[in-house]
Amino acid sequence: MSSWNSVHLEVLYNVLGWVAFSSWSISFYPQVILNFQRKSVVGLNFDFALLNLTKHSSYLIYNASLFFSSTVQRQYRKKFGLNEMIPVAPNDVAFSIHAVLLTAYTLFQIAIYDRGNQKVSKISIGIVSVAWLSAAVCVFVAIPRHSWFWLVSCFNDIQVVMTIIKYIPQVILNFRRKSTIGFSIGNILLDFLGGLTNYCQMAVQSIDQNSWVNFNGNIGKTMISLVSIFFDILFMLQHYVLYRSKNKANIASNSNVVTEEQPKDIEAS
Repeated sequence: MSSWNSVHLEVLYNVLGWVAFSSWSISFYPQVILNFQRKSVVGLNFDFALLNLTKHSSYLIYNASLFFSSTVQRQYRKKFGLNEMIPVAPNDVAFSIHAVLLTAYTLFQIAIYDRGNQKVSKISIGIVSVAWLSAAVCVFVAIPRHSWFWLVSCFNDIQVVMTIIKYIPQVILNFRRKSTIGFSIGNILLDFLGGLTNYCQMAVQSIDQNSWVNFNGNIGKTMISLVSIFFDILFMLQHYVLYRSKNKANIASNSNVVTEEQPKDIEAS
């Protein structure tokens, strides 16, 4: 079993991991708080939330299995090398658990708050159904062969696909509305920091071990970082550059409505 060659790099690895955990975990709260304050989920794409739950559930199964199961770890090392470190850190497991809980709560908010005319698309329902049906097939294939690492890798592949797909509905919704009102930019800024530090954590491990196998051995962690960074930059461009004037106009309009209605409320009282 491989160990760290540099104490300093091990400390840096742990620091980066928990910064990623904190950033990604906190990133869920701006949207949850915004929904609560507005008592509305208009502007949040429901497909994004549904796909996100499937993505994080799959990632939790992979992380927890590879981190806790000695059998899965043994099969991992048999494939990638006996001296290779397990590419899943404690912060990965902690993040996955937290992500599943917060994403589920966001879906609960969608169920109880004002939704306008928004709804989950049939395409997203179909994608999620295919994902879990594929997972069920993989389970039945893996059981007689005892291919447990292959099985959890299938869940990792599902989360990679969900990571790529999940952002697209929100990008399209922002584009159609020419606005990011209702979609929390705080979520995106923290998500960007999490993706960046998560990728750097993997790089630190590779530098210490003089091996880049962990990028391939945990392709899900690699992809979640790179895809998150790409789409977060796109969301930041939409919010701060492309639709900045529209966002300001909407905020100003809402402020004027409140100001005009206040005298009526005073007179009525």
